[in-house]
Amino acid sequence: MAALLVFSSFALEATAATPLFTVHDAKTELVGNIYRLNANLELKLTPQALTALDNGVTLTIILDIEVYTPSRYLWDSVLASLEQRYEIQYHTLADQYLLRNINSGSQFVYSTLDAALDALGKIEQLPILDAHLLQPKEHYKVRARSRLDLGSLPVPMQLRAYISSEWWLNSGWYSWDL
Repeated sequence: MAALLVFSSFALEATAATPLFTVHDAKTELVGNIYRLNANLELKLTPQALTALDNGVTLTIILDIEVYTPSRYLWDSVLASLEQRYEIQYHTLADQYLLRNINSGSQFVYSTLDAALDALGKIEQLPILDAHLLQPKEHYKVRARSRLDLGSLPVPMQLRAYISSEWWLNSGWYSWDL
């Protein structure tokens, strides 16, 4: 019995340590005079978030992007930042998931949650910065992260979400050279 408890606690720790939101293969390319982002995000929801979504709660997922010059000492100097916001809703009667880009207003319907999360995870040609804003011979980096916006949850759910680690879905920053 003790061995079973020890094994199950290791399994829980391994599951908790596995990030549910991750950023992969992010890169920028210059098209015309605009830097554009291409990235792959892997998004998995916790059982609590899935239950909320299935019960009509809209989930907001944010993609934060920053262009900065790295500093050796204190804080990096952020030249530009962008926050792309997306909403996922489940419509019970239609048995479909609605994915809405809040920034652009575009929306798409998917028959499964996996299809909606896969579509959200494919960031292609997202304009992030005008090249005219950069100084020649300066070293710039870009970083991106994805996260669940707890502040957009219904007020009765927010306190529980803020104190429960099951709701803290955040990829952490992924950085690369511009």
